[in-house]
Amino acid sequence: MKQRIVLGPFFSILLVIGTLLLLVFLQMEERRLGYVLFRLEKQQRILVDKKWKNEVMLTKLTRPQLVERVAQRDLTLKKIASHQVIHMSEKNQ
Repeated sequence: MKQRIVLGPFFSILLVIGTLLLLVFLQMEERRLGYVLFRLEKQQRILVDKKWKNEVMLTKLTRPQLVERVAQRDLTLKKIASHQVIHMSEKNQ
């Protein structure tokens, strides 16, 4: 008499185990992507803060009083006197 091999229960258990492993893998992938997103958000906050600090520094460096002081100190710019001003009038030709 031939013995019949029943594979149905084996495939059922294999399917359940495979499904559980897939669910575990998907949860691990979701957690990994969460960590990547957290790291990118942290880098973005750092870069936004750095950009803001650079904008504040640029604003301070380009203040008219500072530019004038640097021009007078380093470029020997002198304040204008009234006799240095040239008045030009418009004449119709």
